[in-house]
Amino acid sequence: MRAADRLVTRTLRQAGVWTMLLALASVVTSVALLALPYLIGKAVDTPGQSLWPVLAAVTAAALVGCDALAAWASGASGASAAAWVRRRAVRHVLGVGPRLTRRFTEGDLATRIGLNAEETGRAPDSIVSGLSLLIPSAGALVLLIVIDPWLAVALTAGLVVIALILKAFLRTSTDLAAGYQEAQAELAGRFLDAIKGARTIAAAHSAEREAGRILHVLPRLSTHAMGLWRANADAAVRAGLLVPLLEIVVLCMGGFRLAAGELSVGELYAAARYVVLGTALGSAVGQLAGLARARAAAARLTELLDEPATRYGRSELPPGPGTLEIRGTDGLDLAIMGGSCVAIVGRSGSGKSRLAELAGRMADPPQGTVRLDGVPLPWLSRAALRGAVGYAWERPAMLGDTVAGMIALNGRKAPVIRSAEHAGADAFVRRLPEGYDTPLAQAPMSGGERQRLGLARAFAQGDRLLILDDATSSLDTVTEHQVRQALSRDSRTRLIVTHRVATAAAADRVIWLEDGRVRAEGPHERLWQDPRYRAVFA
Repeated sequence: MRAADRLVTRTLRQAGVWTMLLALASVVTSVALLALPYLIGKAVDTPGQSLWPVLAAVTAAALVGCDALAAWASGASGASAAAWVRRRAVRHVLGVGPRLTRRFTEGDLATRIGLNAEETGRAPDSIVSGLSLLIPSAGALVLLIVIDPWLAVALTAGLVVIALILKAFLRTSTDLAAGYQEAQAELAGRFLDAIKGARTIAAAHSAEREAGRILHVLPRLSTHAMGLWRANADAAVRAGLLVPLLEIVVLCMGGFRLAAGELSVGELYAAARYVVLGTALGSAVGQLAGLARARAAAARLTELLDEPATRYGRSELPPGPGTLEIRGTDGLDLAIMGGSCVAIVGRSGSGKSRLAELAGRMADPPQGTVRLDGVPLPWLSRAALRGAVGYAWERPAMLGDTVAGMIALNGRKAPVIRSAEHAGADAFVRRLPEGYDTPLAQAPMSGGERQRLGLARAFAQGDRLLILDDATSSLDTVTEHQVRQALSRDSRTRLIVTHRVATAAAADRVIWLEDGRVRAEGPHERLWQDPRYRAVFA
C-alpha cells in the first residue's frame, strides 16, 4: 500500500487552496469547541460579568460559520483532487497504449478512472477532518490536566482504547473496500461486454441468461458491502460506548472533588464537556472509512500508473522511402523494401496482428530491433513516429467531433477529402446532413462505412508506412476494389493484414505466417501452388 499511500498524500497538495481552507476551518472549529466549555464555565462561575456570555456567543457563531466553510471546502477539495487523479490516470493509460488493455478489461479501466478516481479524491477531506479531531482530543487532555490530573488519567486510558479500535478498523475496512471495488469493476466489465453485444443477445433471445451472468457478481458485492457496514458499526459502537462510561467516571471523580471543595461547579461542567470533546476521536470512524476507501481505490489506480508508459526518443527520420526492417524479434527476420505493398496472411493466431503492432510500434519486442529507414523506432520522437505511420483496424474507433476531425485526428494538416476518396468514403460522407462537418454523434454508419473512415484516417496520417490490420473485412466488393486501386497507386510502404485472396494477389509480396514465424514469403502466384497456403483462405 505504500505507492497507494503516496498517491493519497499527493492529493492533499493537488487540492491546493481548498485543502488549506478546509484545514483552517477545521482547526478553528476544534479550537472553538475547546474554548466554548471554558467560556460557559466562566459564565456560570461569575454570574455578574457580561464578558463571558458574549465571548461564548461569539464562539458559537464562529462554530456555525466554520462548519459552513468546511462543508464548502470539503466538496471543492474532493472535486479538485479527483480531477487531478483522473487527468493523470487518463494521460498515463493513453500514454501506455494497448498494452494496458491486454491486462485490464475495458470495464475495469473505466471503473478505475471513474469511480476509483473519485473515491481517491475524497482523501483530503477524510485526512484533514480526521486529523482535526486530534486537536480537541489533545486540547481536552491538556485542559483536564490543568483542572485535575486524575481526570486526565481517565481520559488517557479511554483514548488508548479508542486508538486501538480505530487502527483495527482501518486495516479491516481497507481490505473490505478493495474487495468491494474489485467486484464493482467486474460487474461494470460484464455489463459493458453485454452492451457491446446487445444485438447478438437480442437475436439469440438470451437476455435473461445474460442478465444472470452480469448479476452473478452481486452476492460477492453484497458480502463486501455488508462486511464494510458491520466493521463500521462495530467500531462506532465500541468507541461510542466509551463516551458515557468515561463521563460517568469523570462525573463521579469530579463530584467527590467538588464535595471536597477542590473543584468549582463551572470547572466540573468544563471537565465533563472536555471528556466528551476528548473522546471526539471516536467519531473518526466515518473519516477512517472514507480514508480506507480512498486507499483501496488509490491502490487500484497505482496498478495502472505503475505500468511504464511508452518512451519516445528525440530523433527525426532521414529522407527515405519507408524501408522497414524487423531483425531478431519474436522469431521474425524481415526486410520490407520501401514503397512496396506487402500482404500478411495466416490463420487466426498465427501472429499477423502482432507483426502489425511491432511494425508501427504499437508494441515493443522483448528483443531484437524494428527500424524504419534505418532508425530504430524507439529512437524516434512521438511526432516523427506518428507522422510517419498510418494505421487502420478492423473496428476503427470513431474519435473526434466531426467526420473531418475523425479523419484528421492528430491535428496535422491532412488531405481529408483526397484520403476519403481513396478509401471510398467521399460519396457517403457528402450525403450526410452537413457533409464533412457532420458531428459524429449525428452520423449513424454501417460497419463498412466505419471501416472506410478508418481507412481514410490511415491514408491521411502516414507519410511513409501504412499498416492495415484486416481493415477491409467489412467492405463490399466494389469498395474493396476501389481501395486496392488506391493502394496500388500509393508510393508509401504498405503492410496489409488480410484474409482475402484478391488483396494478397494484388500485393507485390506475401508473407505467410504460422505460429508467429514466417512459413514462406514471395509472390502470391508462387505460394498459391502450395495447397496448405490455399487452405489459409478457405
